Amino acid sequence: MRTITVVGLGYVGLPLACLCAEKDFDVYGADIDKNKVSLISQGISPIGDPDLKDAVKKTKGKIKATDNIGEAVKNSSIVIVCVPTPVDDDCLPNLRPLKSACEEVSKSLQKDTLVIIESTIFPGTTYEIILPILKKSNVDFYLSHCPERLDPGNKKFAIQNIPRVVGGINNESTKKAAEFYQKIIDVDIIELSSVKAAEATKIMENTFRDINIAFINEMAMSFDKEGIDILEVIRGASTKPFAFMPHYPGTGVGGHCIPVDPYYLIEKAKQIGFSHKFLSLAREINNNMSNYTVKLLEEVLQKLKKTIKNAKIGVLGLAYKADVDDVRESPAFKIIKILKKKDADVFVFDPYVKKGTNVENLNELLQKSDYIILVTAHNKFKNIDLNKLKENNVKIVIDGRNCLDKEKIKSMGIMYHGIGRS
Repeated sequence: MRTITVVGLGYVGLPLACLCAEKDFDVYGADIDKNKVSLISQGISPIGDPDLKDAVKKTKGKIKATDNIGEAVKNSSIVIVCVPTPVDDDCLPNLRPLKSACEEVSKSLQKDTLVIIESTIFPGTTYEIILPILKKSNVDFYLSHCPERLDPGNKKFAIQNIPRVVGGINNESTKKAAEFYQKIIDVDIIELSSVKAAEATKIMENTFRDINIAFINEMAMSFDKEGIDILEVIRGASTKPFAFMPHYPGTGVGGHCIPVDPYYLIEKAKQIGFSHKFLSLAREINNNMSNYTVKLLEEVLQKLKKTIKNAKIGVLGLAYKADVDDVRESPAFKIIKILKKKDADVFVFDPYVKKGTNVENLNELLQKSDYIILVTAHNKFKNIDLNKLKENNVKIVIDGRNCLDKEKIKSMGIMYHGIGRS
């Protein structure tokens, strides 16, 4: 069990491949993206995360990056599938990348290979979809699910110190997967009784987050009407030593998991005759936060007897979270789309994301904008010299992450509105 193929070299697969290489496994990194394969072969990360850049550079030459999945699988005793599992435009699970990857694996699968699925999947996927595909190989193999739990940009919890759960199609599959992860992970490996339980674990984790964020977003919208500062209330509630877990409102939920995974559970439940009303409502609330953010700007503009049409609006941030370059499902794009549909003149800057940015730097954005919407709480934005807002005659700040100094901004004569704090 020393040769590993990681299928899919994105935000999940690439860190895993690097970690396995650091632990002295022989590692194939397989991906259909030839450009990504070329960069990794040169020790260059195609993903902007600083820690990942260092890891790819450190493991240069130790990861055999290839676009030939079959060749990699043929030479491996462990195959780990880490391809995306998105939703389509109708919010229905799109398993085509996963099915395609498994089809390629099955063509070259060797006897007694351990196959691990790290891609996020709904309960039943392993048995109902993946297992039949892999059985086309006509060889005996082991099959487990170990959902990834990465949090990009989190300095406290990285891939090697996040506990993992595993569940296999049989006891031996579970044991073999747990044995492997114990060799690369520094913390606990939790063996679950079934692969279905492992599938459900990741879905429940992220749905929990989505529901709680929806709750706090709804509270923020309510408090807006009451003139109550949501951050003050959260601070007060957080003093309770039990039962309360703080979540924070914002412009919407982004990333590859939280805005996607609930739909996998919702749609799977429909197949068995159950309706997840609570989950669906949470998705509706969180999806609406981009519209609500723009509505806040419109309400403040009304006080100035202005409209969004032809307004010069600066949008700070494209990434879905602070200090990363990941734009998957970011609410920024929805906000920009709404603003442009209302005929606003929109300027966009993100220090981590080039595509979509239309100004050279933050200073240029401030110079061109009368109104600001902060979407991403990058440190560069949180630590902005607020005097520059005044110097550039910015009239309104919509703080979509409640990370700026409200009182100082208002003291400068600039109109301020956060999400749940006016």
